[in-house]
Amino acid sequence: MNSTAIIKLLGGPTRISKLVGVSVPAVSMWQNGEIPTDKLVMLAATLEKESHGLITRKALFPNNYEMIWPELK
Repeated sequence: MNSTAIIKLLGGPTRISKLVGVSVPAVSMWQNGEIPTDKLVMLAATLEKESHGLITRKALFPNNYEMIWPELK
């Protein structure tokens, strides 16, 4: 899933800016590129929940999800 789709699914730049503590213009810029990894980690659980499990934390971070979320082992 690309950045634009993730941002749309989570309610748009304004909501995401509040969730991760950055400006709305910063989030808007992500739509043309990638969401920074540290911010995607902050959004991952919400994304998993709001996609009804279609986008999982394991799928987003297949190589290190256990280090970030040890409960997913």
